Order: sequence, then structure tokens, then C-alpha cells
Amino acid sequence: MDTFEAISTRRAIKKFDNTYKMTSEQVESLMKLAILSPTSYNQQNWRFVTITDEQIKNKISIAARNQAQPADGSLVILLCGNLSAWKDEPLRYWKNSTDEKQQHVKNALEKKYSDSPENRRDEAMRSCGFAAQTIMLAARQMGLDSCPMVGFEYDEIAKIIQLPDDHLIVLMVVVGKSSEPAATRGGQLPLNEVVFENHFN
Repeated sequence: MDTFEAISTRRAIKKFDNTYKMTSEQVESLMKLAILSPTSYNQQNWRFVTITDEQIKNKISIAARNQAQPADGSLVILLCGNLSAWKDEPLRYWKNSTDEKQQHVKNALEKKYSDSPENRRDEAMRSCGFAAQTIMLAARQMGLDSCPMVGFEYDEIAKIIQLPDDHLIVLMVVVGKSSEPAATRGGQLPLNEVVFENHFN
């Protein structure tokens, strides 16, 4: 499967085969690809909680307003943002670069994020969004299916995964094998309604 096919065949699956179990090697391969997703200043501010334990998946399913995907899918991934990543030993983000480059990035991170909770939150949302798409397309390439989810009780999920105080949950992606095809696409808007050349008309 090439990239174009993965993009065109990726769908949000609502019905997963609850007998299918991913191997630990599959999970590791998927997450190795996920961490190649871009982040501003290479701060790698996403944090991933991978869940295969059936009891925890069932708790998450209940917290997801009794939706079946977390319970029936093989793997639940909670994508979280570390709001302290900008100051968490930032020199290591550019450890393969010069001291000058490392210090430049450290200063830039401090300037952008130290006094701005909004910037920290916005960056976490962007980073996890990039990573979620990487996960879903990589899963498709692996012959798997996925479903991104935001319809859940965030505070309840935070308790289940013991979310640190300086982190936030951005979204969930469930991965597994579909048990039935996705519904027909609801309908894509035409390009001329969403794509503008050089400026809005």
C-alpha cells in the first residue's frame, strides 16, 4: 500500500473485531513511527499512553460514553501533551547539533512558552494532531484500521491513566481490525469551497 492509498482508504472505524490482538512488536513499530511526527523546535511534547489491558480498555470505553471502540479495538492510544516539555532539559532536543544551536533553541523555547499557557496548550494540540495522523496512516499501511476519538470524559480518563498535572489529554486513537466496512463517506465539500489560491476570494 502506498501513501496515497493509505490516505484514501483510512476511515474512522466504529466496529472493531474484538478477537484480533496486535503483537507487542506491532505496537512498538507503530509507536516508533509516531515519534517521527513533527513538533515545533523538536520539543517532542507529545506523550503516548498505549493500552492493551482489557480491564483498563473497558474502563476507558465506559468513560467514552459507553462507545464500543476502546473495548473492542486491539490498542487504545491516549495522545497527551506535556505542557512542561519546553523547559524539560531542552538542550537534549538538539543533542546532535552544536552548542550554539542548542542554546538558540533553549532561548527560543523560553521566549515563546514561559509566560504563555495558551502557546503551550496550542503547541500540544498541534503536535498531537500531527502524531494522530501519523498513527492512523501507519496503521493503515500495516493493514490495520483506526478510529480517532474525542467523545469521552476527560477527567475520568485522566484518573484512569494517572495523568500528571502538567499534561493534558488531546485525543484518543483506537487501532485494530474492523469487523465491518465503514459507512459511506458523509460527503466531502468541493475544493473550491475549502481551497483558496493566494488569498480568500
